[in-house]
Amino acid sequence: MNKTVQYILVMIFLVSVGHAKVLDAAYSVSYGIFGQLGVSTAHLETSKNSYVIEISARTTGIVKKLSRNRQEKYISKGHIVNGILISDSLRMIRSYGDKYSEKIYRTDHRKKKVTKTYIARKKGKIYKNETKELAFYSQDDLLTLYFNLPKKIDLSKAGTYEIGAVGAEKQDGKVTIIVPDMDRRSIYEKILGKGNFRYLTAIVYQKIFESNKGELMIAVGKDNIAQKAVLKDLVLYGDLVVERIK
Repeated sequence: MNKTVQYILVMIFLVSVGHAKVLDAAYSVSYGIFGQLGVSTAHLETSKNSYVIEISARTTGIVKKLSRNRQEKYISKGHIVNGILISDSLRMIRSYGDKYSEKIYRTDHRKKKVTKTYIARKKGKIYKNETKELAFYSQDDLLTLYFNLPKKIDLSKAGTYEIGAVGAEKQDGKVTIIVPDMDRRSIYEKILGKGNFRYLTAIVYQKIFESNKGELMIAVGKDNIAQKAVLKDLVLYGDLVVERIK
C-alpha cells in the first residue's frame, strides 16, 4: 500500500475556501478489512493578497508499521486576485523509513512557464537533484484548483469539466470533474449518504488499488467543506472511504 497516503491527499483536496481567512479540516481514511489506514489534515490561511495551503497525511496502526511511517505534506503558496487563489509554488514532500523526496513546482505567470525540481535523499544523502520545464502552464495547482472550484464551474449544473493544474503532469496537467444530473443523484445518496450536499466525482488517472474506474465520489456540505469521499469497488477489499472528523 505504498501509494495510500498519496491518494488520501488527492481525496481531501476538494475542501472549498469560501471567504475564510483560516480554515482547518481533518479526515479519517479507511479501507475494507484493514480499517483505518491513516489521518489527514487540511489548513488554509489567507491575507489580503496572499495565501498558504498545507495538506498533511500520515499512516496509522499496522499500516504505519508496514509503510515504515509513511508521511506526506503538500504546501501551496501564492497570491490572490479578485478572490481567486493563484499558485506561485507547490511543494510535495514524502518520507518513509530512511527515504525522503521532494517535488518543487515554481510558476512564472509572466512567461507562462512552470519548472519542476525533484530532490531525493536516502540516509540524509542526496542521490538525485534535477530540474526541468513542464510542457503545460496553469494558474492553479492541485490544491488551489479545488479551493477555487466553485468559482471556476457551476456546481449546480450537471456536466463534465476538465481543468488544468500544476502537479497533475501524469494526467497531462488536467483534472476531470463530473457534476451529476438529478437522475444520478440517488446513486450518490446511496453511497455517500443523504443530506444538504452537493455531489461530484473527480477522475484520477492513476492505477490506485486497481480501482475499476478511478472515480472518486464526493459529498460537499453546505459549509463548502467535503464531508465524505468514496473510491468504489477496489479489487479484493472493497471501498476506500474518507470521512471528515473535524
